[in-house]
Amino acid sequence: MSNNIFKNPMVSLKQTAPRVLADIVRQAPLSPGKVDCAWLLAVGPAVQRQTAIRLGADLLVVDAMGRAWADEVRRSSRVILARIQALLGDATVSRIEVRER
Repeated sequence: MSNNIFKNPMVSLKQTAPRVLADIVRQAPLSPGKVDCAWLLAVGPAVQRQTAIRLGADLLVVDAMGRAWADEVRRSSRVILARIQALLGDATVSRIEVRER
């Protein structure tokens, strides 16, 4: 009898929860709520509170509260785009446009 249970290390909830949440988001149908959730997961709560987003065709438009927040999103746009694409699919968002409010 093999004890495979002891060959696999335990994975912490802290590591597992984000993966499970990302899987749930990926499986949900595309909606404004799904886009908002993906945005929050991609950028975190601090950036999310200082931005408003909308998805049109394959463009994610980000309205940032001021120049500093707009610059922060622009600086991180490659990482943000990769995270958004992982959650929503590559074809759903192909570029991000950042505007200041």
